[in-house]
Amino acid sequence: MPSHFFLSLSPMADTVRYFAFLSFRGTAYCGWQLQPGRHTVQGVINKALSTILSETINVTGAGRTDTGVHASYFCAHFDTMRTGLDSDLQFLYNLNSLLPEDIAINRIVRVRDDANARYDALSRTYKYTISTVKDPFAADTSWLLYWKLDIDLLNQASAILLNHSDFTSFSRLHGGNKTNICKITEAYWEGRTGRLVFTITADRFLRNMVRAITGTLIPVGRGKISLKDFEDVIEGRNRGLAGQSAPAQGLSLINIEYPRDIFFG
Repeated sequence: MPSHFFLSLSPMADTVRYFAFLSFRGTAYCGWQLQPGRHTVQGVINKALSTILSETINVTGAGRTDTGVHASYFCAHFDTMRTGLDSDLQFLYNLNSLLPEDIAINRIVRVRDDANARYDALSRTYKYTISTVKDPFAADTSWLLYWKLDIDLLNQASAILLNHSDFTSFSRLHGGNKTNICKITEAYWEGRTGRLVFTITADRFLRNMVRAITGTLIPVGRGKISLKDFEDVIEGRNRGLAGQSAPAQGLSLINIEYPRDIFFG
């Protein structure tokens, strides 16, 4: 087993643990997670931190993001022998200078030595953006759809999600989940100038879940399937019943909640 596994979960006595809050545009990356021979967000941050701290650093992220998915709010923890990073603005500046322009470390916070960016998360919130007019500046961050969508139907269907907990129908096949049970606490659509935005919050998400839900909601908004049909998809617990996944570029992680007692100060 790699030594960094122990580093990320059980820090050595002479190290301290930090949460790094960051944002990234996922267009150029094969997702967050390290993959052999692939350009990933985690790999880039590991290299930058290891370089600036002169020690091997392996960050643990709050979760996976697929190729092309973005995050305006993400969190990763890491252990280091260096103290005082949470108040060292010069370190933050130097770190961001090493990182490419599509990744930004916004702040570093000292946390308990057993705090975990992934497992301590109480909830996550995602946003899916659909452009209804062609916008060259939104091409990498939204899904361009010219179909007319009924936002009232979209919101009625989204409300149905809150009444269910088994989301097998929206889980990636052979995704390796121990359970497909999730608690969705909000799911709604908003109309904005030239776009529609779907916001969804849950205690956990399955791989590909938000994109699969979005792709299945679109036919509801078009009037192609009924609200009952949508609920039947959920209750069928079969990925084959749901629609195609919405494209990755429209999805962004926008918030993560953590318990306050894992933070110092």
